[in-house]
Amino acid sequence: MTMSSEVSAVRRREVVDALRRGTVPQSGLDLFAVGLDKFTEALDDDLVTVARGGAAFHAIRGEYGSGKTFFARWLAERAKRAGLASAEVQISETQTPLHRLETVYRRLIEQLTTATHQPSALRAIVDSWFYTLEEEVLDAGDVDEDDTEELAKAVDELMERRLADVARTTPAFSAALRGYRQALAAGDGATAEALIAWLGGQKSVAASARRSAGVRGDLDHFAALGFLQGLLTVLRDCGHPGLLLVLDETETLQRVRGDVREKGLNALRQLLDEIDAGRFPGLFLVITGTPAFYDGQQGVQRLPPLAQRLSTDFTTDPRFDSPRAVQLRLAGFDLQLLGELGRSVRDLYAGAAKHPDRITGRADDAYIGELATAVTGGLGGKVGIAPRLFLRKLVADVLDRVDEFDDFDPRQHYALTVSSAELNEVERNAAASADEIELDLP
Repeated sequence: MTMSSEVSAVRRREVVDALRRGTVPQSGLDLFAVGLDKFTEALDDDLVTVARGGAAFHAIRGEYGSGKTFFARWLAERAKRAGLASAEVQISETQTPLHRLETVYRRLIEQLTTATHQPSALRAIVDSWFYTLEEEVLDAGDVDEDDTEELAKAVDELMERRLADVARTTPAFSAALRGYRQALAAGDGATAEALIAWLGGQKSVAASARRSAGVRGDLDHFAALGFLQGLLTVLRDCGHPGLLLVLDETETLQRVRGDVREKGLNALRQLLDEIDAGRFPGLFLVITGTPAFYDGQQGVQRLPPLAQRLSTDFTTDPRFDSPRAVQLRLAGFDLQLLGELGRSVRDLYAGAAKHPDRITGRADDAYIGELATAVTGGLGGKVGIAPRLFLRKLVADVLDRVDEFDDFDPRQHYALTVSSAELNEVERNAAASADEIELDLP
């Protein structure tokens, strides 16, 4: 795949820098996504449904290294191009347990982003929302914009109408927003900041700020769902018709104590039930997990109602998997796809290189294939977990040197060496030895 010359230098640099570090880039994934074309149409239809006030859900299924995080971030980029907000939350036993939805909500807000605002975008979104409400009030022509008292009163009334459904179960959400707006009008920046933090589920917010808005205590498990509902309302009113929420690594539930696991599974079931009941218009929920999580007795199968909701037939050839199914299976990489991925990254790199002809000439298609085979061999032949290490070696060890040194020829001057220190746990387990593995390329 040849990269367009229209790709900005900034986007190229962000992607290449992340690959050099061995991490999944936060953006620009469309520039080198391979093997995801079969999902594009169905997921774009889901995004349209969500933008029109519906909801969507998918469970992404794949072994470690199959690209679940890449898939989630690729989808997040598509969502933001469609105007949605997005947030990726890593589920973990200690930091973000699934059964504590107030913690999940707090992490959601910390990671909340839009096409124009980086995390956390909550304050920018709330400010935009109040501006939109003011414009709507003024457009109605019933209030003079110079009459600040009447304008504030009209905006508060409109806010209450918009949040009526939320206020029935979670009145504190609108109360905190009202308090935030009043603090801004009074020039009390500290109270405004504290109330935004409280709206984001943060703990230890000053009691004086909470008292000023008439709210108490910290966010709890049940109020978190109301706050999510309120957030979706605010997003929709200020031009973001929905939210893509990714709960990554839900398979960590398998490693927790039995009662905690069941609480986590039940929280997920509750969330899906609420989506189906129409409580969260504009929510696109995605979870990721391993096959063992979906099929094993320490995962989804432990809660039959949830297992029934997620049940998907995977007995057929993967090429016949429906991209509209509840579970979407990521088959991972084979050598052909790994080579295609490497060629895409090489072309992306060449577009911003000092010596693009040298890049494409010395790291030609044949060499990319040889490097892919060698890296895979160093990981016990397991192609599915090779992409991260392969791309890091390609960028940092090969392409950087080709671009910098006129006489560097990777076939002559580079012998692939993989040390245990640079492997993650999954890669280390796959490697033939934890000691250094030296592989000579042909």
